[in-house]
Amino acid sequence: MSQEPPEKMMFQLTLRRRGISDQAVLRTMEEVPREAFVASGDRGHAYRDSALGIACGQTISQPFVVAYMTEQLQLQKGHKVLEIGTGSGYQAAVLSRLCAHVLTVERYRTLADAARAKLEGLGYYNIEVLLGDGFDIPPGAGDFDRIIVTAAMEQIPEKLLQRLQPGGILIAPVGPHHGTQTLVRFTRTESGFERKELVDVRFVPALPGIAREL
Repeated sequence: MSQEPPEKMMFQLTLRRRGISDQAVLRTMEEVPREAFVASGDRGHAYRDSALGIACGQTISQPFVVAYMTEQLQLQKGHKVLEIGTGSGYQAAVLSRLCAHVLTVERYRTLADAARAKLEGLGYYNIEVLLGDGFDIPPGAGDFDRIIVTAAMEQIPEKLLQRLQPGGILIAPVGPHHGTQTLVRFTRTESGFERKELVDVRFVPALPGIAREL
């Protein structure tokens, strides 16, 4: 029986201590190889509970935030999920184990191409990586059961909320681009949207358009 490395055991313990209790989320965090998504020089730190830098000035979120946002989405096996901000592809990989399909949108070509190759190489076949503008999702993509934004938005565009199916949930960091944001969960109800503020976080800014370089 192979021994789990101590940092991977601590990783699981930290998630539980910090309040992650959904067993499917914990199991998925255990199974998705985080070390495959971090920069090669950071592999030794992959299971530390901190954000790490990746290409194009972006980051891979700390494990607790990934687990927490995933848990708050209350995913079901049949769900179609939109992620804005592919980054390394790690969050998309976690989501893909818990739902039917993930469309993940990235504005940096370097990141989109690298994530697509990585996810295919690891066998995550229910993820589509799209180079595009997270503020302008193509109409042909349809509507979504869940939407997760992994970069800070000063406010959530109404047209993004309108892409939620009835009963759908959107979770995003909302607040100033430079400083602390609040993770906010929106639930689509028959009468509109319920908004719930969750925890303070720090994310890189969500910017409109496709990056001209990188």
